[in-house]
Amino acid sequence: MSITNAIKSIQDIMRQDSGVDGDAQRIAQLVWMIFLKIFADKEAELELLEDDYQSPIPEELRWHSWAENEEGMTGDELLDFVNNKLFPALKELPDVEEGTRGHIVKEVFRDSFNYMKSGTLIRQIINKINEIDFNSSEDRHLFNDFYETFLKDLQSAGNAGEFYTPRAVTKFMVDMSNPHLGEKVLDPATGTGGFLKSSIEHLMKQAKTAEERKLIQNSIMGIEKKQLPHVLAVTNLILNDVDIPKIRHDNSLARPIRDYSMKDKVDVICTNPPFGGVEEDGIQANFPTAFRTKETADLFMVLIMTLLKDGGRGAVVLPDGFLFGEGVKTRIKEKLLEECNLHTIVRLPNGVFAPYTSIRTNLLFFTKGQPTKEIWYYEHPYPEGQKSYSKTRPIRIEEFDREKDWWNTREENELAWKITIDEIKARNYNLDVKNPYATEEELLDPQEALQQYMESVEQVKKAKQLLVGELSEILKEGSRV
Repeated sequence: MSITNAIKSIQDIMRQDSGVDGDAQRIAQLVWMIFLKIFADKEAELELLEDDYQSPIPEELRWHSWAENEEGMTGDELLDFVNNKLFPALKELPDVEEGTRGHIVKEVFRDSFNYMKSGTLIRQIINKINEIDFNSSEDRHLFNDFYETFLKDLQSAGNAGEFYTPRAVTKFMVDMSNPHLGEKVLDPATGTGGFLKSSIEHLMKQAKTAEERKLIQNSIMGIEKKQLPHVLAVTNLILNDVDIPKIRHDNSLARPIRDYSMKDKVDVICTNPPFGGVEEDGIQANFPTAFRTKETADLFMVLIMTLLKDGGRGAVVLPDGFLFGEGVKTRIKEKLLEECNLHTIVRLPNGVFAPYTSIRTNLLFFTKGQPTKEIWYYEHPYPEGQKSYSKTRPIRIEEFDREKDWWNTREENELAWKITIDEIKARNYNLDVKNPYATEEELLDPQEALQQYMESVEQVKKAKQLLVGELSEILKEGSRV
């Protein structure tokens, strides 16, 4: 059976269980089970490579002890085992230190739950999962492809402001930030690990020895506040040959800015912080008074500037609202342009995150340690013959070839233009600069735009009056019958 069919069968089985309600719970249920299978397959590999390998999981709780035999534990016995032995023990693994396999297991299960109420259906799902061999490069490759389906399902079950970045966007941002061997890479809003995965792939192309590959594993770091994305991110990195993923289950904004020191600073930050989100009052107190706000993305920008070393590179997804926003946003932009060289803003068209949001987004690229003198803008066009993106027609990495070709030449054209720091200051740090080469249709005079709007309103009004008249005539005819 193919992996796609296996997962589809699992989801069909899960729908029969009265305890699982909706996409988010279905994914959460499936993820902790798949995590344990992936962890077991990884341990089986380590036992072959290391004579003295010791599992952090007690023997009776290891996958092969209770899940591997398809004729094994089932029904009420299995349900009781999962709820009353497996979960309590893994949530409270003793003597585990941060940065160990035991700590990863404990963190994964800290806020995980078993939603299913039928031990018989749990057994059926486990048997389907056992058909996947995560040590097989073919199965692993297929599962990586299927992983995208998890993300799409997760997006449809997600909250406002939380959108998982398309793979093409993460790859472009990492490629342009260009992390090198030995540099520390961080995503402080890790989500499901897309930026970390792209960073690993980018760095692995540079690695020539086992020592260099090991170095990469230790230089990729993430922080994720929510349970489900955290587990997905850890699983994602294990599937990409990171033995012990360094992804903290924590809120990046919960630590006071003043507590960070040089040892916390990193070389590269690529991230898509949640925007439109609102942080609680206590979180704001962690930031200097001038930058206190409930808007999550704004706080992340202050954090990112704090965590970058001099010479460090940042690449961040932000909505249009950050570019033209005032008040705290203006002060954050002023700090950004004074402390960093914001050299490039790539303006993405509508629908890159479709169908989950129509918010227009931008990719900001900057280097810490030198003030901004000018900002280059590049307007990313839709592919030829395409007027929008959708779930079935997402943005593709090949579309960024234009930006990549232009990146080092920096010449103005119909898609690229620049603005000086003096012009920015004159605009009171409004960075929402429209393309001066756009067609007239896109740059309507405000009076003309208002006139068109009023004409449209008048047309709608007349259409409504006509419709009301026709309905009145129909009702009169009906009353005569």
